[in-house]
Amino acid sequence: MTAVPPAPGPPSRRTLLRAGGAGALAAGGLGLSGCVTGAGDGVGPDGRVTIQMWHGQTDTAAKVIKSLVAEFERGHPDIRVDIGGGVLADAMLQKVTAALASGSYPDIAYVFGSDLASVARSPQVVDLTAHVREGPVPWRNYWGPARDAVTVNGRVRAVPALLDCLAVVCNKKLFAEAGLDLPEAGWTWREFTDTARRLTDAGKGRFGTGWPGTGDEDTVWRLWPMVWDLGGDVIAEDGRSIGFADTGARALEVVRDLARDKSVYIDPKPGSEQMYQVFLAGRMGMVMTAPWQLPDIAQARLDYHVVPLPSFSGRPMTISGPDTWTLFDNGEARAKAARTFVTWLIQPAQDSRWDVEAGSLPLSRRSEDRPAWREHAARTPGLPVFTKAVASARVRPVHPAYPRVSRALGQAIVSVLLGRTSPADAVRSCAKESNAALLIPR
Repeated sequence: MTAVPPAPGPPSRRTLLRAGGAGALAAGGLGLSGCVTGAGDGVGPDGRVTIQMWHGQTDTAAKVIKSLVAEFERGHPDIRVDIGGGVLADAMLQKVTAALASGSYPDIAYVFGSDLASVARSPQVVDLTAHVREGPVPWRNYWGPARDAVTVNGRVRAVPALLDCLAVVCNKKLFAEAGLDLPEAGWTWREFTDTARRLTDAGKGRFGTGWPGTGDEDTVWRLWPMVWDLGGDVIAEDGRSIGFADTGARALEVVRDLARDKSVYIDPKPGSEQMYQVFLAGRMGMVMTAPWQLPDIAQARLDYHVVPLPSFSGRPMTISGPDTWTLFDNGEARAKAARTFVTWLIQPAQDSRWDVEAGSLPLSRRSEDRPAWREHAARTPGLPVFTKAVASARVRPVHPAYPRVSRALGQAIVSVLLGRTSPADAVRSCAKESNAALLIPR
């Protein structure tokens, strides 16, 4: 089924979940300008310590960070946080890799969770294990995905910056027109594909659902909940091969069924913006997405319904893609100031404000219980579904070979979406490339 998509609107806060991690690493040696962090140990004549933060945000989220920094500085007059420099989050891996190679890097950077293992290979990344477990960080109160996403080989190498998860958003009007009941928690992937088929109307240019078709991380992360639910994993216990050689083929059968039924809009461009525009234009019945898409959906005045992801087993299962605040060692004075700032930033009072104004889910129950978040959740239809789903969420492994595994699986998914190969053959090709990457000593 083909249709001309509407013109894409302005990029959302996270136009890409993750794009090209392996490619960015490969480009890490490229020279980049603007990597200046300041001279010396950052301590001025008046004893004030200046640290630099590459926050990676744009628009609304950047304004929130600026406001939070101003509030922090008022309460901590001995620390100044410079939020100039850096790049948007999608280009942060390349920027940070080049900065580490040049020896001129920030004190704090916004690093995608899927990139942390690669970045943390640098000895300049601060080990926060003792700090979070013995200091003022509410470590045990964080949701499991938030803790898992910043832990590499048993060591805490960052603090969580953003928390999300996947659920399904449904267009109520299209369900009513198709004579379909809205799905409820506990539904199955078979029901999902059947529903997508029944929502599809080629004559009206209407799709049942959508899937990113570029092979990037946005394409891939939608498949992992299926793999986990079937008992598979990203990497096998031996660490030398993929853990989805069998379950991956079963999961890809869902993708095959959608493609066979011509009920899926395949977004040909990175970022999934066209897929979301099709949904916002009222031409797609269901979309798998994260809570940061809800403001755009509300702005489009769609009457919508949020339901947890389907499963094969009936058990709740979803994926969370937390991002991180990663700290770098520019001397003890600056490292201490950076620890002080991020510790303050992720406390429930500040975290709940960041969640409401910038589009994250609460990092902990304490943040969720804050009045600001509770009021926000009460006035945002469907948001509590995402918050509840975090309790059953898993995260991708924090492993340096993950970008290679993701790239191989992304190619496999696209080949099935386009009808070029079978699920079993696609997984075999994926396994060949991924297993080779996992055998490389790191």
